[in-house]
Amino acid sequence: MDLSSISPVLLVASIMVSATPILLAAIGELVVEKSGVLNLGVEGMMITGAVVGFVAAINSGSLMLGFAMAALAGAVLSLSFGVLTQIFLSNQVATGLGLTLVGLGLSSLIGKPYEGMKAASLPKLDIPLLGDLPILGRMLFSHDFMVYFSLFLVLAVWAFLKYTRAGLILRAVGESHDSAHALGYKVVRVRLVAIMFGGACAGLGGAYLSLVRVPQWTEGMTAGAGWIALAIVVFASWRAGRVLIGAYLFGGITVLQLNLQAAGLTWGVQYLSMSPYLITIIVLVFISSNRSRASHDAPATLGKTFHATR
Repeated sequence: MDLSSISPVLLVASIMVSATPILLAAIGELVVEKSGVLNLGVEGMMITGAVVGFVAAINSGSLMLGFAMAALAGAVLSLSFGVLTQIFLSNQVATGLGLTLVGLGLSSLIGKPYEGMKAASLPKLDIPLLGDLPILGRMLFSHDFMVYFSLFLVLAVWAFLKYTRAGLILRAVGESHDSAHALGYKVVRVRLVAIMFGGACAGLGGAYLSLVRVPQWTEGMTAGAGWIALAIVVFASWRAGRVLIGAYLFGGITVLQLNLQAAGLTWGVQYLSMSPYLITIIVLVFISSNRSRASHDAPATLGKTFHATR
């Protein structure tokens, strides 16, 4: 095994690209769960965004339109979840699982004629001066637009939740929907907006997979990324900054195991391939073992049904 073949600069750059789709989906799910809603349909929204974004980009020749359509598809699909759980009061866990199954089936149907096709990837942004730095330039400042957009989104969500009145209302709805309703806030409306935002972010994450990271359409290409995004929100204790750390941790593990295989490591390749998912499970078990902390960090009404007439 020749570890000298692994370039630290390329490794860090690859981690940023690998983490972007998971980061987009996870930061959207964070906002959803902060409103008190548990949406387990992230995987379905991601795969739907991947196929819709790819189809739109192929047919229009515009990657930006592809990303826009992917966000719209994710938002519309999540709205169906919101209507069922917030208006018709269906079970959030069962409805979220159903949303994932619908997304997987719908993506297979839509994407069948487009298998094997390739889309033009996003160009890299060479940031003036910063992009010319000897090591950091190639490592941090020579990525595509969506990598920086995901980082900006984390910062925006953090500032929104911490410093804005709308963010305070969202958190209040997640902590006590009955109290928020008594104060005159539209709980269902707030949650529907949060759900659609989360769906749009998941759609963007899926589109990044099919338009940038691969870039082509392959059935089931999300490969559990939506479930990882859900786990990262718990790992992050529902904090935006920690979501960034969790996404980059998972992206780092994924890229590292691929680089080790390329460097000639032949023993235990199957263990390396499953290591990102295994480490995610270990992290969740570790957090869940401290029940008092987990219950303290989670929004108090997470997953609970709200009915205005109660």
